[in-house]
Amino acid sequence: MPFESKRARLILSAESRAELTTISQSRTRPARAVDRARVLLAYAAGRPVSRIARDLATNRPKVERCIDKALQFGVARALEDLPGRGRDAVITAEARAWVLALACQKPKELGYSYELWTTRLLAGHVRKHCRASGHPSLARLGRGTVSKILAKGVIKPHKVRYYVEKRDPDFDAKMVQVLCVYKEVALLREAGRDVSSMIAILSYDEKPGIQAIGTTSVDLPAVPGQYPTILRDYEYVRRGTVSLMAGIDLLTGTVHGLPVDRHRSREFIQFLKIVDSAYPKTATIRIILDNHSAHISKETRGYLASVPNRFDFVFTPKHGSWLNIVETFFAKMTHTFLRGIRVESKQELKDRMLKYLDEVNAEPVVFRWRWTAGSIAEV
Repeated sequence: MPFESKRARLILSAESRAELTTISQSRTRPARAVDRARVLLAYAAGRPVSRIARDLATNRPKVERCIDKALQFGVARALEDLPGRGRDAVITAEARAWVLALACQKPKELGYSYELWTTRLLAGHVRKHCRASGHPSLARLGRGTVSKILAKGVIKPHKVRYYVEKRDPDFDAKMVQVLCVYKEVALLREAGRDVSSMIAILSYDEKPGIQAIGTTSVDLPAVPGQYPTILRDYEYVRRGTVSLMAGIDLLTGTVHGLPVDRHRSREFIQFLKIVDSAYPKTATIRIILDNHSAHISKETRGYLASVPNRFDFVFTPKHGSWLNIVETFFAKMTHTFLRGIRVESKQELKDRMLKYLDEVNAEPVVFRWRWTAGSIAEV
């Protein structure tokens, strides 16, 4: 004689069946709601509990609890957890606040060698000192609970986020000067007139310490079906460093560059001469640059005196290099041209830099500044 269940049948209205079908096929609803909707649809279709549990890769008690809730409280309540489910909270609000206060301190301030917390280190410290601090509810605190407390408090003591301290008392005034230059560039571009005989506007900086790294053996090319990538010996040879002095014309996108071994006053003057020869003698060359000593040295001032009214320097604030558009060009250069580069000598690195600049200038890209003084202040 076949087994007959004593549990009542689940009768679904057309509206409830349609809603359960939608939920069972959803990819955005919580997984528990989707699973419970499938259980109720299967049970209402007459399938036995054991088969439902097997088809949905779950267990009988879980299926039975879902069905019993639907029979007692209705289909809608069966899709949710009943109130009061689970154990009462053991860790007090004061104890959680104490854990967050600890996480806001550095471990080294509490006698550890660590600079940043790990969940294991923080949990161990809490268990060790919780009773003396009046929080015995934390005596069995684990790493998982620490993670939950930190997540709820939106604290991430294992991470460091860098910022730039304003150390220039005239930061805002200098920033406005730079932004005014960018506004001038935007207006000149909107006008659409050729102003090369009157003015040129450059964003200039140096990219120092570019390493000339060489390989100790020949790179092996990729081979379809065998080696999907270039193979390179992990050992390398340091051949020195090179600095790139570069200025990007904000009106045309043309990049003027000079690879050098060092970036002293004499090299900076050499760069200025290159720029001077690139524009009509009637034009004023306005340059946005930082406060490097070579830019205001005795030698540089001597050269500037020899070409009066030719150059107009606009200095960025101290620790304000992010205001200089040329940094965007350097970032692009790092992620493309310099990524994985290997050379046989410093001279090869310099030659390839110049070739890269030629390739960039063949299809120049105009960099635009999109931040205003107000939007920067809100950050």
